[in-house]
Amino acid sequence: MTRRALTAGAALSLTGLLLTGVPGLGTARADAADTTAPAAVAGVPTGVTPITTGLTVPWGVGWLPDGSHSLVTERDDFRVWKVTPDGAKTQVGTVPNSQTTGGEGGLMGVAVDPGWATNRYVYFMHTAAEGNRIARMTYNGTSLSGYTVLLQGISKARYHNGGRLAFGPDGYLYATTGDAQNTALAQDRNSLNGKILRLTTSGQPAPGNPFGNYVYSLGHRNPQGLAFDRNGRLWEAEFGNSRFDELNLIKPGANYGWPTCEGTCSTAGMTNPKKTWTTGEASPSAIAIADNVVYMAALRGERLWRIPIEGDTENVGTATAYYIGTYGRLRTVVKVPGREQLWLATTNADANGGEPDGADRVLRVTLG
Repeated sequence: MTRRALTAGAALSLTGLLLTGVPGLGTARADAADTTAPAAVAGVPTGVTPITTGLTVPWGVGWLPDGSHSLVTERDDFRVWKVTPDGAKTQVGTVPNSQTTGGEGGLMGVAVDPGWATNRYVYFMHTAAEGNRIARMTYNGTSLSGYTVLLQGISKARYHNGGRLAFGPDGYLYATTGDAQNTALAQDRNSLNGKILRLTTSGQPAPGNPFGNYVYSLGHRNPQGLAFDRNGRLWEAEFGNSRFDELNLIKPGANYGWPTCEGTCSTAGMTNPKKTWTTGEASPSAIAIADNVVYMAALRGERLWRIPIEGDTENVGTATAYYIGTYGRLRTVVKVPGREQLWLATTNADANGGEPDGADRVLRVTLG
């Protein structure tokens, strides 16, 4: 279920011990295990620059492989924008057959084919009449065409639609799906919901999937963060119910517990998260990985979390928060190809953010 955004006063009450500021950094807060700002550590945010404005609930950001520009989706009006590194914004089309759910559904994730220079394919996850779909379109650099459904029949609901897309180093497309407010679906191996799915670019289950269908992992409530680290491992972040949000290291066939577990538990057969947060601190909608560090965008928490992966192990270090309450609800974070930069997209122009249409923007974060 969605959670209402924090008021400015509530956000300030969560800041705890304030750290020494870095110019352009905004407020930073360490978790309870660390009350000092990291020094001389790679990948620390050092400044924020607005890139483009006038957006309404931007949801997905997908970069072309050459880094020339990105594609940005808007959830509720189904528009797709071409945005260049300097922020120039041009609409390139809409995704057909899209519908909203009156909550979190609509036009969600976007991923650009690694072979785009040859095939011109881009992929979208969106809500349609019968449910959520994964579709492919042709993008020639200026406009979208050739809508093709790859996978449909993913149950939809007002909330818990998942929606993130990402290509793995194996060349297959990964997608997150929510439980569609039906918790039993997350544990059903034959359901497409409450899962991470893995499919080919023609819409078939990827070879080697653990159950012989589209399912790659199960037991997810509302997963929306998806990114691969330098070793090709898949990390995922998801919304908890009322207690804990999670950062998970995903392995094929593993069960991440929902609805039996929320956060860490000792139930046999369930895989525990690598990090948890209270729902007020996070509500994680996206992750990106750069310099072996996970960056997690938080909606209700209104902050960017930095979580270092400890070398090549499966462990993570101390999480540190930046920009608490400074930019409102943070929906998406992505690594900019070939640059020590992240892009952050806000979601303040929705029912939870309470801002008018056009209030959202994309921000560039420089990494030190």
